[in-house]
Amino acid sequence: MNITYMAELLATVSERASRLVGLGPKPRSTAERGDIAALAADLVSHRGEASGVAIAREILARYDALGTDEKVRFLSGLVERFGPDEERVARAVESWRADPSPVAVSELHIAAEPRRQELLRRLNLAPGGTLALVHLREDVLDLMGDEPTLKVLDIDLVHLFSSWFNRGFLVVRRIDWSTPANILEKLIEYEAVHEIDGWDDLRRRIEPADRRCYAFFHPQLADEPLIFVEIALTTGIPSAIGPLLAADRRPLAPKEATTAVFYSISNCQQGLAGISFGSFLIKQVVDELKRDLPQLTTFVTLSPAPGFAAWLDRERNAETSPLTPSDRQTLDLLDRPGWHLDKAVTDRIEPVMRNAAARYFLEARTPKGRPVDPVARFHLGNGARLEQIDVFGDTSPRGLAQAYGLMVNYLYDLDRIEENHEAYADKGATAASSAVRALLKRDATSRELV
Repeated sequence: MNITYMAELLATVSERASRLVGLGPKPRSTAERGDIAALAADLVSHRGEASGVAIAREILARYDALGTDEKVRFLSGLVERFGPDEERVARAVESWRADPSPVAVSELHIAAEPRRQELLRRLNLAPGGTLALVHLREDVLDLMGDEPTLKVLDIDLVHLFSSWFNRGFLVVRRIDWSTPANILEKLIEYEAVHEIDGWDDLRRRIEPADRRCYAFFHPQLADEPLIFVEIALTTGIPSAIGPLLAADRRPLAPKEATTAVFYSISNCQQGLAGISFGSFLIKQVVDELKRDLPQLTTFVTLSPAPGFAAWLDRERNAETSPLTPSDRQTLDLLDRPGWHLDKAVTDRIEPVMRNAAARYFLEARTPKGRPVDPVARFHLGNGARLEQIDVFGDTSPRGLAQAYGLMVNYLYDLDRIEENHEAYADKGATAASSAVRALLKRDATSRELV
């Protein structure tokens, strides 16, 4: 069915219903905006579907016009006024205690659901409601630091989004130079790993025959990519991002490629943070690539290490650290302006940083026992293997600031993905190549000799 036609039809129904219930399409004054809480209460009461769509549309329009303080009051009101029916919960608890049957448990589950969730479901019926709620969650995430009570509302939104953005509803599309300009503009805007410097740079990334780009879309957000991945076809595992993005590089004939390199994965909607579909995108893109280019044998990433610089600085400044006095003296060279431009300096730093990186990925852990690096958690959780450490793989200002230029490759071994995923999920185990593990052993040996 044509999604655009359905959206237009729903908008027409909403406009007509707005006139029937006395609502305009836009708020007229601050006083009228003050009625938004009353409209929310009206929406969760029993009304016809057409009038419900009209009210939902009006609420979202009025919310969009609110200032920050007004938004805080409205969102806080959702937490305070639209919780579960406490009397119904109490009755359900007593029923369960008297008879802990599956039916009683089901009734307790239904009774405990906050009325906010039903309100959000009804707001989603409005034309453009899904995207509006994604933006509403952006506000919640921005405001939660100062308004911790909004965490409850965030939990509700995550619960609903996890269902609404289920993998079964998502569509993967290849993005190329023939893709509509309004979508291509969003790639430039949303690129989060390696900034796209305008249209010429974008064209170099998606038009050549040895480049691919894929994105996930949701039927209700037809022109809004949720996440996209950029891919380079190569003849081996790259150790630096510069050659892949160079303006003067020579394209490779796709039939000569043996390796697909996922060098940038960007989430596009801040309001969907924590809703995981990146792993599904990678796995589906691998299937697409193998179907189109069956000679491909290797699927790897070229990934940043966004927490490495901060971790290494803590190690350098700690009173006790596995770093030897010689290591610390060498790493002090990182404080020199332009250190990365001096080959004598980088040659001296390289082995020390490589060994430190092995400890960062294999030993440094969060309180929950997971790797401290967020990108590592993503790929290892998806069943990848830490394959190669690339010292000075990204010497751009951003790469130097977040990781002193360090990058790594994660290998997606199609025969071992499930095994690696299970080991990580159950035990927090990091799948790593023998070459990376050898760095850790070499580092330990050198420390024993000091």
